Amino acid sequence: MGGALIAAKAPAVPGTDPAPAFVKPPRLRPGDTVGLIEPAGFTDDAFDLDLVKETIAAMGLKPKFARHLVERYGYLAGKDADRAADVNALYADPEVRAIFAVRGGWGCARILPFLDFRTIRANPKLLIGFSDITALHLAFAARAGFTTIHGPNASASWPGFSWDAFRAIAFDGATPTLVNPAGREDRLVQRIGRIRTFRSGTASGRLLGGNLTVLAALMGTPWLPDFTGAILFLEDTNEAPYRVDRMLTQLALGGVLGKLAGVVFGQCTGCAPEGPSYGGFTLSEVLQQHLEPLGIPAFQGAQFGHVASQFSLPVGVRAQIDSDAGSIRLLEPAVA
Repeated sequence: MGGALIAAKAPAVPGTDPAPAFVKPPRLRPGDTVGLIEPAGFTDDAFDLDLVKETIAAMGLKPKFARHLVERYGYLAGKDADRAADVNALYADPEVRAIFAVRGGWGCARILPFLDFRTIRANPKLLIGFSDITALHLAFAARAGFTTIHGPNASASWPGFSWDAFRAIAFDGATPTLVNPAGREDRLVQRIGRIRTFRSGTASGRLLGGNLTVLAALMGTPWLPDFTGAILFLEDTNEAPYRVDRMLTQLALGGVLGKLAGVVFGQCTGCAPEGPSYGGFTLSEVLQQHLEPLGIPAFQGAQFGHVASQFSLPVGVRAQIDSDAGSIRLLEPAVA
């Protein structure tokens, strides 16, 4: 159904309109108006949207709902063309300084052919969100040419760790070194916040990536940026190790993994097999099989993904990773 809908209504894919070099969107300032969109799944509880408005207000910002925000079309937050129209309208709106996705789910890839990238390119603004919002981050990196932020959606709980990380990048224009917080468990050896190094060393390049499932689904389409020399960051949720294996194999066969300068795999929440899996591979074993042979710095366990407390990662910004320290150091600000 989805494919037929897009084929019938979507404009031609702009295959000969490359994005310019990366530019910096303006930083956020207290009092700024920010747009709220649902480019994928819907929110059906008005109380949840009230919490979103209060969350944005607690950031010192003014929320502005997109026109079709409260609509529903099956499991989507409105029809494809309408969800895309919300994105286009907020980028064209001079009052709006940045755009937050309320939630993820599924559906961002369906709106890509409807996006007006000429208007979007002409009005650089931060796009904030993660999970299925990965499709927009990657398409923007390929065609819009400005930084976006892989960080909590507007409906997230926004604990202090997440808020501080986001504020430093989006408001302050800081270039922090992102490392997992120290564990505070009552045990001799901490387990929370640990990393696993697959290949030692440091590497620099543009941060590109997001949700592994979404990225893999965009392989073979014109909506992926060039990964040559990039630092690939990945996360996922509720994917069995064999499915992670399948998707990483797709990235390898498609030539993405062989182009990279380094890899950071964040959190894969709910990705452990249920019960003993004798004869199977663990997630770490799958990652080792794919990442270690690349011969580039790579590590697992960075604090981003489907977890309450997570880093904000600016997509398209140059960064340096240290796979032994488990760190990601931004080499330039994400905003002007």
